[in-house]
Amino acid sequence: MPLPYAPHPLLPAHVVVLERGWLSANNTVLLGRNGAAVIDTGYVRHAEQTVALVHNTLGNLPLTHIANTHLHSDHCGGNAALQQVWPDVCTAVAPGQAHHVQPWNADALGYTACGQDCAPFGWDALLQPGSTYALAGQEWEVHAAPGHDPHAVLLLEPASSVLVSGDALWGNGFGVVFPELEGAGAFDAVSATLDVLEALAPRAVVPGHGPVFDDVPQALSRARRKLDRFARHPEQHALYAAKVLLKFKLLDCQQAPLLALTRWVTNTPYMALLHRSYFADQTPAQWVNMLAKALETSGAAQQHGDVLHNA
Repeated sequence: MPLPYAPHPLLPAHVVVLERGWLSANNTVLLGRNGAAVIDTGYVRHAEQTVALVHNTLGNLPLTHIANTHLHSDHCGGNAALQQVWPDVCTAVAPGQAHHVQPWNADALGYTACGQDCAPFGWDALLQPGSTYALAGQEWEVHAAPGHDPHAVLLLEPASSVLVSGDALWGNGFGVVFPELEGAGAFDAVSATLDVLEALAPRAVVPGHGPVFDDVPQALSRARRKLDRFARHPEQHALYAAKVLLKFKLLDCQQAPLLALTRWVTNTPYMALLHRSYFADQTPAQWVNMLAKALETSGAAQQHGDVLHNA
């Protein structure tokens, strides 16, 4: 019988990566003899698609586990939908913010600050750094990965030397260092996490966004250069963060008038903080126009009249 998915040349057959667009994190599906697991579940807007993709990949296997590298909305937004379809699934999250999940606190989890959504879900187990956790019949090491998110973890399967990195390392960088936006120094934490990744020396890395890669030294070198630039020029990190958050908004809504985006910027705490801290010499409208032009220049958006379109 043909497999319902194409095996990845860098991965063992039991590790299947559903590479998603940038609104939703990649889903890593692990196939075992008696059940399957999925690491990270995408954004809530794509929840129905996530369920369909996972269901197609599993075939007749039940989904027994969900694990999240961290609780940003684009990594756990499909949890609730998967729990509804597979009500016996065990959901494991990193311990740092678990107490905000039950009871649900969207403010403390950061969704309100980013102007993003996440459907409430429950959890059953904790991914304790320094421990191992069984997923689909294989033991996975749990390693702390602070920086992008102070509570994030890395998951490494020693048997195959495959590592799921979340947003701690991509093929061309890493995610926005959110604690830095709040004035809490975290660039050193990013550096320490990159050192952990180097020491683990995985054979292949499944990033939270973008394709699977195996040239880990090159990816680490790119990430360290980027980190050094941000540490020397924090205003460049602030601009990067603002563009990322606006692009995420645009991915979600696909198009919006600049006036509506200006209102969104004003009412979204992280964006308002960035504007106030780094770009106060511009009005909110001027700042949104500048960000729109920057996204257009990079090919990430197109402006037609006073409407910004996703590209």
